[in-house]
Amino acid sequence: MTYINLPSDQQAAITNVDEAVLRSAVRKCLDEERMGPIQGLGLGDCGPYVGNKLHGFQRAIAEYSKAKAHAKRERTRQDALYAGNDLIHAVQQMKERFETERKEGELFFIDDQIRPPFHLSKRLSVPVSFRWRASSSADWKHGHLTFVYDFSPQPSYTLPLPKRKPSAAQAARDLEDSLYREWERLKAQALFSMREFFRDGGDGDAVPEVFAVRPSPHGGGLNNFSCNFWQAERPAL
Repeated sequence: MTYINLPSDQQAAITNVDEAVLRSAVRKCLDEERMGPIQGLGLGDCGPYVGNKLHGFQRAIAEYSKAKAHAKRERTRQDALYAGNDLIHAVQQMKERFETERKEGELFFIDDQIRPPFHLSKRLSVPVSFRWRASSSADWKHGHLTFVYDFSPQPSYTLPLPKRKPSAAQAARDLEDSLYREWERLKAQALFSMREFFRDGGDGDAVPEVFAVRPSPHGGGLNNFSCNFWQAERPAL
């Protein structure tokens, strides 16, 4: 799973979609009340965001084609029109994201293909590798930052209490699941923070090798600032 980088197959699919052709195909789908005109554009390969909008458009067209009464046909056509516009907008957004990543990739790249360790403990860590350079003509430099976080699982007060105490094996499985979910959150926050640092013009030479992640002072574990290694610790509000 990727977090901040579009996979190469999605990049190719997004690039290959012609917006003018897509708009024309959406109109034909509405006129013909079927999805045939839009097939073959490779929208299903453009990633989950576009895929969800494509499925929404497909459902809307199906509802429109089944409608018989005049009022329902008017309503379902409008729904299909909105869904088609949402699909076009989603493709535009992904094209913009791809272009942003392409331009940023000339100056920095953060590897988001990070596998969880075979065994997780309450001291969680996420190693992030990256490269950067001052200009597109400069040589690449490579760096590595490990985010370390001491996780303290908190009981959930929103779930009903179990009727009996879980076995030691079940408790161990529950802890492992909790650690894995928190590790995934840590990875996401680490990657987002690293990207923000470089987007704001950060110098890779200033990145430390290890950073002790700061949990939220209000409890609840990680927040949006926990992995911002370049910022001084924020005071409690």
